[in-house]
Amino acid sequence: MRYLPIDNQLFIQNRQRLAPLLKPKSMVVLNANDIMPTNADGTMTFRQNNDLFYLTGVDQEETRLVLFPDHPDPKFREVLFLRETSELIEIWEGHKLTKKEAEQTSGISEKQVYWTHQFEQIFVQMIFEADYVYLNTNEHTRAGVAVQSRDARFIDEFKQKYPLHHLERAAPLMHFLRAIKQPQEVQLLQTAIDITEKMFRRLLGFIKPGVWEYEIEAEMMHEYLKNRSRGAAYSPIIASGANACVLHYIDNSQQCQDGDVILLDIGAEYANYNADMTRSVPVNGRFTERQRAVYDAVLRVLRESSQMLRPGNLWDEYHREVGKVMESELIGLGLLNRSEVDKQDPDAPLYKKYFMHGTSHFLGLDVHDVGNKYRRMEAGMVFTVEPGIYIPGEKLGIRLENNVLITESGNIDLMANIPIEADEIEALMNR
Repeated sequence: MRYLPIDNQLFIQNRQRLAPLLKPKSMVVLNANDIMPTNADGTMTFRQNNDLFYLTGVDQEETRLVLFPDHPDPKFREVLFLRETSELIEIWEGHKLTKKEAEQTSGISEKQVYWTHQFEQIFVQMIFEADYVYLNTNEHTRAGVAVQSRDARFIDEFKQKYPLHHLERAAPLMHFLRAIKQPQEVQLLQTAIDITEKMFRRLLGFIKPGVWEYEIEAEMMHEYLKNRSRGAAYSPIIASGANACVLHYIDNSQQCQDGDVILLDIGAEYANYNADMTRSVPVNGRFTERQRAVYDAVLRVLRESSQMLRPGNLWDEYHREVGKVMESELIGLGLLNRSEVDKQDPDAPLYKKYFMHGTSHFLGLDVHDVGNKYRRMEAGMVFTVEPGIYIPGEKLGIRLENNVLITESGNIDLMANIPIEADEIEALMNR
C-alpha cells in the first residue's frame, strides 16, 4: 500500500468495541469487496469493504473475518481468512500478505489466520456453537446497488447451508461504531486533508483564463499521488461558469473563461479515509463585486453552520436552522423577498431554489460516511459543512466546504489551514 503502516491497536480496539454490542453466543462474518470487471479482461482498482477494513486494517481482496467472542475455544474467537499466494500470483500480481504480516496489520494472531480456501473446514468447527450470526449488507440510505456483492452471495450460501440459525444485521452496529472517530482515525483524516491543502495551494498558482478543467484535474492528481494518496476520494467536480450550477458535474471538459468563478469540489483519499473540500475561486484571480457578495454570503453560512454542530443536536433540526440562515442571506442578495418568505410553505422553503442540497454529512471511510441521522450529535463525529448558492441566470455557483470534528469543548475545523477567505484566495492567485 502507498500509505504508511497504521498502528494495529486501532483495529484491535475497534473489534473490542464491537463485541459488547452483540447478543450472547453471536458470530460476525464480514467479506472483502469483489474486484469489479470493466470490459474484456479489464478490472477496476480494488477498494476494500470499509467495515472489514475498520476491523482488520487488511486491504486485500478475498479476505474474510469471523468474530465469535463467546466461543469456548479462544482460537476461534477471532479468525481471519486470506487469499493464499503462489509463485504464479507473485509473478503476475505481486506480493500478497503472509500470515505474519496479517498479524502485524490486524493484531489477530497468525495462529488464527487461515487461507480463504480453508474457510468451510474452519467455519464448520465454529458455527454450531453460535445462536446468532451477524451478516453485512449495504444499508446506506443513498446507496443504489445494481450488482450482487460478495456479502450478498455469502448470505444466500449461508441460508442454504445453515437455515435454522438466527440472522442479525451487522450494519446498524457498524454504523453506530464508525460514527465516532477514534484519535487515530482523526489523524488519518487530517493526513488526507493536509494532502488536499497542498493540492489546493498548487491549484491557486495554476488557474488562469484559458486553462481547461481537465488540466486542473491533472494538477490535482499530481499532488495527490506524490503524497501517498491513491487519488481522489470521489469523482472530482471542477466546474467553471455555468457548470458550477450542476451539482454533480464531473465532465471537467470545458475551458475556463475570464470573469468566471470555478467551483472545485475535490478531496484526497489517504489509507481509505477521505477529505471532502469545496472552494470557489475567480478564474482571473479577482472576484467581481457581485461574485464577492455571493461568496461572502456563503462563507457566513458556513461559519454559522459550523457552530451549530455540537453535542446533543439533531440532524433535521440542524438543517432547518441552517435554512433560516440561508434565507436571510438570500434576501440580502436580492434573490428572495421577505414578504414571500413569510408566507412560504414550511415544507417547501423558497431558499431551496438557490440552495437545494443538504449542508452536512458524516465523513470518514466513506465520503458520505455511515451514521444515523436520528442519533443526537456526539463528540468524535466528523461532518462536512457545505452551503452553496447557485444562480443559473448569472452563470454563477458558489459552494464552500470544510470538515469539522465535534468535541465536548467546541468544534475543531480540520481544514482551518486551507485558504477560504476571499482576500486570501485573491492574494495567493496574484502572487
